[in-house]
This record gives sequence, structure tokens and C-alpha cells, in this order.
Amino acid sequence: MVAVSPPSLTTRSSDTKPGSKGGFRTDVQALRAVAVLLVVLNHAHVPGFGGGYVGVDVFFVISGFLITGLLVREQERTGTLSILKFYGRRMRRIMPAAALVLIVTVLASYHWLGYIRGANIAEDAEWSSVFLANVHFAGVGRDYLHSTDAPSTLQHFWSLAVEEQFYVVWPALFLVLGLITKSARNKVVPVALIVAASYVFSIVYTGRDATDAYFSPFTRACELGAGALLALLAHQTARIPRRVGRALSVTGMVAILIIALSFSTDTVFPGAMVALPVLATCAVLAGGGVAAYGFKPVQLIGLWSYSLYLWHWPVLMLAEQRLGHVPSVAARVLLILGSVALAALTYYLIENPIRNAALLRRRAIVSIGLGIVLIAAVVVVSAYEVGSHPAIPVHSAF
Repeated sequence: MVAVSPPSLTTRSSDTKPGSKGGFRTDVQALRAVAVLLVVLNHAHVPGFGGGYVGVDVFFVISGFLITGLLVREQERTGTLSILKFYGRRMRRIMPAAALVLIVTVLASYHWLGYIRGANIAEDAEWSSVFLANVHFAGVGRDYLHSTDAPSTLQHFWSLAVEEQFYVVWPALFLVLGLITKSARNKVVPVALIVAASYVFSIVYTGRDATDAYFSPFTRACELGAGALLALLAHQTARIPRRVGRALSVTGMVAILIIALSFSTDTVFPGAMVALPVLATCAVLAGGGVAAYGFKPVQLIGLWSYSLYLWHWPVLMLAEQRLGHVPSVAARVLLILGSVALAALTYYLIENPIRNAALLRRRAIVSIGLGIVLIAAVVVVSAYEVGSHPAIPVHSAF
């Protein structure tokens, strides 16, 4: 789930070109909105959106694109990269909302689902807090698409773990590439090779072990890498004529919707089929914005997309597992609206204030320290809940 700092809604414009220096991208916000809504509709069991899980793949491409763009601009501006500042930005952007959702979900799971489920979810929270949820869920063999068991109320944290694992490796690799060449264009070939290798691995590994492949950062690297590759080609995509760019962008957006409506739990995924949502997302990003993307409700959903992604799954799963069946249509609508409200509150009260706090922005080490404290808080709450209830055979992550 991408969580790159969004720009202010007051910044213009719907037609910012892909090569612009830090300009507001309404196409990015619209992509975020479409991606999160597809995921939410899929998880809410809305008929026709069985392939809504491709919204996660859209997020992966956006993440690779935005993070690489930031790294390129910093390297062009300063001649190097500050790894410490990079991780400081990541910590203050990702951890506050994530820690809040993790702690609330653990407490709510104990309260509404009982001690046994609560203990299992507390273990999931420990793994999720250190961005290893994908490793954990692959290890316990939970098939995200086909499992008949009650899924963890934190299972959606697997995608956040994949992104953070990418963030651990990619800046360092980018720094190494920067020692060889300062030109973004000269980094295209090595990044393209990484994308190709990951895509081939995704095809092979999905055929052998679909569950592990779904959660693996190595099969997903081609998605994040495709976004990174597009960012390295920003000067070239900026030359696309505006009319052609608009057509490309709209075609890509329509393709994402068609893919989401066409795919299902029976689609072999990620595998070869992952190329379709990835290429469609790249088309939108390469083409730039169109006026329709600036529709304020769309932009607001894009702005709240990170928190909405975090909240919607626990809200839906807690209700479903508490009731013992999928809630009625009316109830699911209310649950989705409640998730949107929680997302908006989290954005304005937690995400935005902490991300823009002057002290945290000035001192990267303080941001990293905050992140470590929040991780510890999740672990402590989870361990306390397990220790405070009847003995249950759960293996702690730590």
C-alpha cells in the first residue's frame, strides 16, 4: 500500500506533466482513489469486483514511481542521497497510522472475537509492526484469495510489508547506482533487468507455489520496479504530446477497471497476469492528468487512501467474524462509510500533523526514534494482551 506524502489539494493542476519537478499530480491521487476503492469493494464482497485485489498492484507501481522520483530529484539537487533522512520520512509517514490501527485492531479482536482469535491476531500484529507480515502469512500458509479459514483482521498488512522491504533495499541500491552514474537515463538498463528478472521469477514461482508467490517481495519487485523505471524515464515521458498523453492516461485508467472486473480468485496471480495492471498503471502515470481526475471527492479519497486501506479490512473482518457471516448489503455500506470516516479522522489528526511536525522534519533521527517507539508500543500491547488472558498456545514473533 503506497504511502508517499501527498501534496496539498490546493495545489494545481489536473494536467501536470509526468516530468514536472514536484508538481501536484491529480492522476496519482486519482489512481490512489481507484486503487483503494477497488480493494475495498473486493473485500466487501461487492459482486463483479472479484479482481479488485489488483488495486494493490496499482499501489505498488505508484510507490516505485514516487519514491524513485524523490530519490532522482534529491540526487540531482545534492549529488548524493541521505539514507537517514529517507528512513526518517518513511517512519513518520508510515508508522503513526499503522501503529494506531494495529493496536486498536488487537484490542477489538480480543473484545469481539474472543481470547483464542485475539491471541492469534496479537501475534500477527507483532509481525506486522516490523513489516514482516508477508513473511508471516506465507509461513502459516494463508492463501489470501482462496482460504476458507477466517482471515486475520490484519492480513492486509502484507502489502505494506512488501513496500517497506522494497524501501529497505532500493535507496541503498540507488545510491550504489549513483556512484556509477548520476544520470537517471543510465540507470534504466540495470533497473529494467531487475524488473525482467522479477517478472520471470513471478511466472515460475506462481506456478510452483501460488501462496508464497503472492506474498513474496521477489515476485512483487517487478511491480515496484516498473514504477521506478517510469520515474527514471520522466524526461522522456514529459515529451509526450498533451493530447496523446490524455488518451494514454484515460486508456490506462479504463484498463485498470476492466481488469478488476475481469479477474477473479480463479485468476493465476501474480504470475504472468500481473503485467496487465502494471502496464495499465504505467500508462496513466506516463500520460499525466485529465480534468476529470480533479473531481474533489476523488482527490479526497486519494488523500485518505493510506488510512482507508489500513482501516477498512479490520472493520469489515471484525463485523463479519463477530456475526459469523457476511453482513447485509446495508450493513456493509455502513461499514465502508465508517471506514472512510475513520480514514479522514486519522489523516487529519494523526498522519498529517505528525508528518509535518517541524521537529520531526528537521531531525531525521527523531523521526526514526518515533517509529521505533511506535513499533515497541504495538509489541508491548500485543504481548500484554496475550499475557493477561488464559494461556493459549501461540508462538510470539519475538
